[in-house]
Amino acid sequence: MSLILDAGAFLAVERGDRSIMALLKQELLLGRPPATHGGVVGQVWRGGARQARLAQLLQATRVAPLDDELGRKAGILLGRARKADVADAALVLIAADGDLLLTSDPHDLRALAAATGMHLDVVQV
Repeated sequence: MSLILDAGAFLAVERGDRSIMALLKQELLLGRPPATHGGVVGQVWRGGARQARLAQLLQATRVAPLDDELGRKAGILLGRARKADVADAALVLIAADGDLLLTSDPHDLRALAAATGMHLDVVQV
């Protein structure tokens, strides 16, 4: 199992959410870094001013590129699921069956996961 983080998970860490920070610490101690993609980084990064927690988390996170290949796959998934958020679709696509996805938008991510046929544990932060 891996943790997959959307923008809401990063913002929870930035505001000091202890339960999310404890979960991330546990996973890191087990040698399992969280994952996200570059589009999510763009949603949350504002240059680092007062973003120390976020900067630390980003250093420990595997960040997949939101490139042409992932973008095309995300577009196909969006069409299949009748959704519109590329960042959400790409996040589901970097996940693997059984991963835990931390999000502030569980409804859309559950629908996207269902459209892939994968089982993701989608948890609202």
